[in-house]
Amino acid sequence: MKNLTEGNITEAVIKAIEGTREPRAKEVMSSLIRHLHAFVKEVQLTQDEWEAAIEYLYDTGQISGPTRNEFVLTSDTLGISSLVDIINSNPDGGTEASVLGPFYIEGSKMVEIGTNLIGDSEGEPTVVSGIVRTFGGDPIEGAVIDLWQTAANGLYENQDPDQPENNLRCRMLTDKDGYYQFTTIKPVSYKVPTDGPVGRMLDLQGRHAWRPSHLHYKVSADGHRNLITEVFYEGDEYIDEDSVFGVRESLAIPYNLITSEEEAEKYGVSSPFYRVKFDFELEAL
Repeated sequence: MKNLTEGNITEAVIKAIEGTREPRAKEVMSSLIRHLHAFVKEVQLTQDEWEAAIEYLYDTGQISGPTRNEFVLTSDTLGISSLVDIINSNPDGGTEASVLGPFYIEGSKMVEIGTNLIGDSEGEPTVVSGIVRTFGGDPIEGAVIDLWQTAANGLYENQDPDQPENNLRCRMLTDKDGYYQFTTIKPVSYKVPTDGPVGRMLDLQGRHAWRPSHLHYKVSADGHRNLITEVFYEGDEYIDEDSVFGVRESLAIPYNLITSEEEAEKYGVSSPFYRVKFDFELEAL
């Protein structure tokens, strides 16, 4: 098309994708083009600013890999990941979703109910348990609980070469009552990585990089929609200012301190320890 102008270039690009075969892809791409063009016009983007944006994307790709996804972290810190979760949450109930984060790894070790994950990890012993149910309250046998968290230094296993493989990660199957249980350390607040493009962006925006302490979960069961979520300590100092906007009121729960030696012995931990209970409700497909 000749004689392109600020006023007609958007429609020219939209016309160029008219042959898109998938209707949903055409809808999404058309809307994306219109919004991006409108943004560029609204802020009157300069050439230097455009080049800075391209450099950000390039650097994000360079630092991303199998153990770190800076694109996911970008989405998280801009609130896009959480917005997608909120839009796709079931309005009729069930456990709320929260961000996957950039450090999930598929295929963590499969363990038995009651497994102690602490190993050589420093931290306060914490026994976590709960039930996986349907919306109607029926227990789901054989649901897969996929769990991961940081160590006491605020790093995930795939960030830290000093941690053993699969440290503080596991998968387990619920029993006939939908029950799961494991022993771990109390999660800590930590900063999202700031040594890459996201760190530069947060600094530019005058924002902190802290996340409140949490456990990551991916819960799946045949005939049900997969659930990706996080469970937070309600008393964390960053509970109301999560840098990736992942906190939901229903996911912020108490950690009960137990001082009984008898209770500690029952779970094979030292006293005092924390007791955490959280149930999941999955949506049927």
